[in-house]
Amino acid sequence: MSDGDATPSAHHYGITVADLEDSLAFYRDTLGLDVLSEFEVSGEAFAEGVGVENASAEFAHLDAGGARVELVSYAPEGADVRGGMVNDAGAKHLGLSVPDLEAFHDALPEDVETLADGPRTTESGTTILFVRDPDDNLVEIVEA
Repeated sequence: MSDGDATPSAHHYGITVADLEDSLAFYRDTLGLDVLSEFEVSGEAFAEGVGVENASAEFAHLDAGGARVELVSYAPEGADVRGGMVNDAGAKHLGLSVPDLEAFHDALPEDVETLADGPRTTESGTTILFVRDPDDNLVEIVEA
């Protein structure tokens, strides 16, 4: 695309969740993201726009330091595609950064699942830790 007005720019990273309140608690209370807004959307135009007959949804938008994270819970619910690993085709994850990953890890509640028992520094020198949210979505925390 050559027209500057037609070039997309980032708006949000969306995550479909089963229970908005459970997920909101994780992203707000465990990860420390600020809630920007909560709202509901329904109607024919919405259902047509998302391609789900009779769709309605509850949304929460959170601030991840300049990036917006959108949590959305749909009715009717779709297929359950939770879990998986980072090397599964089509896998997605949210990437967040913290200045001290060891301190972040130490402050995590005991019930938060991680893919390793603590942060790992890769050959490239990046220190990472993957955690799972209440719906088994992967969240990568990077020390930066």
